[in-house]
Amino acid sequence: MNLHLTVHASRQGLHDITRTVSDAVRGSGVADGLVTLFIRHTSASILIQENADPSVCRDLEGWLNRLVPEHDSLYTHTIEGPDDMPAHIKSALTATSLSIPLVDGRLALGTWQGIFLWEHRHHRGIREVLVNVIPT
Repeated sequence: MNLHLTVHASRQGLHDITRTVSDAVRGSGVADGLVTLFIRHTSASILIQENADPSVCRDLEGWLNRLVPEHDSLYTHTIEGPDDMPAHIKSALTATSLSIPLVDGRLALGTWQGIFLWEHRHHRGIREVLVNVIPT
């Protein structure tokens, strides 16, 4: 079963989409299987990360922004703004797809794990995530 999720990411940073994904998967009616997620963009990514302490997300965001700064004089792709090329690099360094086991109708995430859309642009807006639920 294929599902299309629309996520509003109005700012750069990590956006917790665990509940949105869980609700969509629950609605599929599949009890056991594999859930895959794929973000259909080249300037955003998707990952599993701690969802208990917000400082983890802030530290990750700060670290990646220091690793891939804006306004680097070596960038040649600059027509879409100073955050665009860094967003492409950040997306290349992180993930655009995930696989999560589905057990008894629930995502088999660990206690402190959540699913995050990582928006790498400052003002992006709508992002699309494809969710595929494969029964076993």
